[in-house]
Amino acid sequence: MPQVVSFGAHIADALGWPFTAVPPGQQLAPLEQIRFTVAGTAAAPAVNLAKLGVDVASVGRVGADTIGDFVRTTMTGYGVNVDHLLTDPDRQTSASLLPIRADGSRPALHVIGANAGLREEDVPWDVVAQAEVFHLGGLFVLPGIDGEPAGRILQRAKELGLTTTVDFLMSPRPDAVELLEPVLPHVDYLMPNIEEAGWLVGTEDRAEIITWLHGKGVGCTVLTLGGDGVSVARNGEAETVVPAFDVDVVDTTGCGDAFTSGFISGLLEGLDLIVAADRGLACGSLVATGLGSDAGIVDLAQVEEFRRAGRA
Repeated sequence: MPQVVSFGAHIADALGWPFTAVPPGQQLAPLEQIRFTVAGTAAAPAVNLAKLGVDVASVGRVGADTIGDFVRTTMTGYGVNVDHLLTDPDRQTSASLLPIRADGSRPALHVIGANAGLREEDVPWDVVAQAEVFHLGGLFVLPGIDGEPAGRILQRAKELGLTTTVDFLMSPRPDAVELLEPVLPHVDYLMPNIEEAGWLVGTEDRAEIITWLHGKGVGCTVLTLGGDGVSVARNGEAETVVPAFDVDVVDTTGCGDAFTSGFISGLLEGLDLIVAADRGLACGSLVATGLGSDAGIVDLAQVEEFRRAGRA
């Protein structure tokens, strides 16, 4: 019986570190490390939730290819239930090439692939009905879900008594507000990064962003701020900023997804909202110390030891 159903984007990442520049012509540039990891705003939180001891079922689509086999096998190895990870016969598994710079930042080269085939009817409602949290990850790279379908999915999850959490994967686009407006009234916790939230609302002013999102019906904004921590504000209440942990950053890939996993695990335990956010920050900070979305986190005991030491 899953505690969490994580629905949405499933991606395989190929990461190379440290990246400086593309060599000219057919010249070779040596790297210190190349890794292949499971990523995406549904798959990566599912992996880290499993590491934290949460029973999680991950729902999405991968291709009928070796990349999809890698995603499915890797997630199973971490203890994620992939019984409802569907195989799309017409599209390749979604994948990204990520050249990681020495400061941890990176551009991304991405194929949407099988994520484009995900549909409303792919939700296993008999499984969802048994869970406590429904996480929808990957809006804006799920064209079969974006807009009204996502709103209907979240509305039904809430009617079944689940807590709903939502994250994005977006770049600036003119139809962003149109796609999100049907979704936002059914979101208990909205967890984009501040840059994405700014693109959506059209301002860099955090107070304006929070006010706008609350006005659209979001129950609680949880805006990750990179090195500045996270902003948490329940609808109608004042914002609290929880500071980040100080770590040596190797790669920022998957830090937001790791935050999501820590935050959701805290909600499941009934932790105070700010303490849950602090656990999320600890998870994101640990992931930043290694290469890829699955780096850094071992288990809940390790995360809590890191969190307590970092706040001492």
